[in-house]
Formats: sequence, structure tokens, C-alpha cells
Amino acid sequence: MHSVDVIVLGAGIVGASTALQLQRKGLDVALVDRRQPGEETSYGNAGIIERNGFVPIGFPDDWRFLLDIALKRSPAVNYDLRTVLRIAPWLAALKRQSSRAGLQRFAHAIDSFERHAVVEHQVLAEMAGCEAFYRKTGWLHLYRTEAAYRAAETERHFARIFGAEYQELGPLEINELEPALLADSCQGVYWPESHSVSSPGGVTKAFARAVVEGGGRLYLGDARRLSRSRGGWAVATDRGPVRGRAVVVCLGPWAPDLLKGFGLRFPMIVKRGYHLHYKAPANAVLGRPVVDMEHGYVLTPMEKGIRLTTGIEFRDRDAPPSPVQIGKALEKAKEIYPLGVPAESEPWMGARPCFADSLPVTGAAPGEAGLWLNFGHGHVGFTLGPVTGRLIAEMITGQDPFVDPGPLSPNRF
Repeated sequence: MHSVDVIVLGAGIVGASTALQLQRKGLDVALVDRRQPGEETSYGNAGIIERNGFVPIGFPDDWRFLLDIALKRSPAVNYDLRTVLRIAPWLAALKRQSSRAGLQRFAHAIDSFERHAVVEHQVLAEMAGCEAFYRKTGWLHLYRTEAAYRAAETERHFARIFGAEYQELGPLEINELEPALLADSCQGVYWPESHSVSSPGGVTKAFARAVVEGGGRLYLGDARRLSRSRGGWAVATDRGPVRGRAVVVCLGPWAPDLLKGFGLRFPMIVKRGYHLHYKAPANAVLGRPVVDMEHGYVLTPMEKGIRLTTGIEFRDRDAPPSPVQIGKALEKAKEIYPLGVPAESEPWMGARPCFADSLPVTGAAPGEAGLWLNFGHGHVGFTLGPVTGRLIAEMITGQDPFVDPGPLSPNRF
């Protein structure tokens, strides 16, 4: 049996970042996943490191948008009715969190973490030698109607409070920034302090390689086989059992599968999403991620082409793919950008682990010595992975956390 200081379960961006941050504290680490690093949720996102995002994806208050969702006309949301009925308590909690007081709590909490996101990414990227993936281009939010632009004023309100830079753009200014966009009737907001990457999966794999190069070990194994062992924890892997004095659960959408065996249940659901890459015409360069705020998709330049990411699908995590949103999003995307032919044959599907308050769980598991939790990052997993990784590493080593971990406490439920 190989023994380490800490076992990290899950080799997505959160797990790989956590393992690297633990190594920075001088701990011996084993990183365990059932697949190779960066091949699940961390592979398929839009690759944004946000300095905005002060308003989470909440419960809609526009009856016309709700009607479009109910009739499955909107590319932003797709659903399975049985799933919606099952998660009705979560949706009710989301509606409560969408109140003014809920938005203020979230904005103050997320600012305290996101203001460190770019720097923490830079630190780990330098350790991993993968700076080439990173781009300081910001990202662009497009609004097709005046009503949508006005509805987003709350985001700009909090940006002014917390000192996040943004620029309001008219159609001509949008085209100065992105000449290939067909945005004659659009308004935009440019967030220059946000960064992006050309391959989220590539970054995650580089972080995991850096763990191994730093003396850690990478194993294939089933996290559900975690057990207590001689005052610590052990998990079976492809190279035999691994034991650790502590273990960190970074399993994202699969965390409940493990934790329910220890009597730990959290009010988390899974939102599914899809992406497909398209070739970009030679005369239509896209320089940064662009999000269509009314239709919920993102166009972002990646190594494989222009990645079209969809909005939200409420469907059981393990149900077969139902990528109807790709077609709906593509129809809308072609109205503003001349996407070429698909660069791959099938859409990718992934799952986002989400709490109703839109914040992850980061901290010690209640009642389980040596068991630590770092999951549920929702739509900001790529942004916050290095931040919550550092936070959990400081808590495990008994150091004063560099930010207040209170808003992420597992006990808040």
C-alpha cells in the first residue's frame, strides 16, 4: 500500500488545481480518477476565467422567457419534465436565492474569490509550463435588445461596487473589437479583466502532469471504493491501494455517489450542457469568447475551432444525450457570426454540479475527520478551481485562509 499525505479524488480542473496547491504546501499527493485528467466536465466548458459574474444564473422573472422555456423554444434551456418535477425543491430554492438580498450575498461572496482567480491560474500555469494556453483578451457579452441590456444593469452595478472594469459598446465599437461579428442592432459589454484559454482540457492535463513531475502520483481508480483505514483513508486503484492521512473530494457531479455512503447529502443538482466545434472562415477571425446573453450560448475560439457551447439542460446526469440545443443555438449563432462546417461529427456532453446559491462547497466534511470537500462549482469551476484549491490546501495545513471560506462552508445547508 502506497501512503501519501493527501489523496485527491477527481482529476478535473478543481482536483488537479487542489493537488498542485497541496504540493505548494509541501505535502505528498496522490491524484485519483476513473479516467485520464481533464476528460469530463473540465474538458468541455467555455474556458473563461471570470472577473465579472456578479449575478448568477437565477430563476427567470420574465414571463415571456419562461413561456419560451416551457414550450422548448429557447436555446438557453432544455428539460425533461420528470427531472424538473424531481428537482422542484431545488428550483424553489433558486427562486429564493434570486431575490435582491440573495443576489447581494452572492455578489459579495463571489467577488472575494474571483478577484484572485487570474493570479492563481497564472501561478499554477507557470508551475505547469502551460502559459501558452492563456489569453488576455477579455470576453464580450452581446445583447440583442434594449430590454435585455437594461436587465443586465445589476451586473454592472456590482462591477462598479467591486472595481471590476467594463466597457459599454454600441454596434460600431463592437465591430472595432470583433470585425467578424454581425452586430448592427446589438449592444455589448466588454470585460477586459477576464482571461480565457484555448483548451480547458489541455490546461487541466498540464496541471495533472505538473503534479506527477512534482513528485505526486496519478492513479486510475473508482472513488466510490474509498474507505477508512488506520486513522486515515484508503482507495483501491489500478496499481493497488493508496492510503492518505486526509482525502479531498473533488468529484464534481459525481460527489454525491461517494458521499451518500458516509451519510453526507447536499442539495446539489446536475445541469447538463453540450458543445460542438466549427471551422472558422479564413476572413472571419474571432479574437475572444462572445456570449449571446439572451440565448445562453457562447462562441469561443479553441484549438479545435470555434466552440459553440449550449445553455442548460435539466435531465438526469446519466441519461442518453439529447443535443437539440446545439441546433437551436447554431441557428441563433449564425445570425451574428459566419460559422463554418462542423469540425467534428458528434457533440460533446458534460455535467455541471450546481447548488441553488451558485457557490461551491469547500471545507471539512461534517463529522468525518480527515475528509475534505471541494465540489459543486456550477458555472465557475474553471474560474475558481485554483482559488478553492489554494483555500482547501491552507485549511488542511492549518494556515490562515487567504480569503474567508465562510460562504463556501459545507455546514451552510
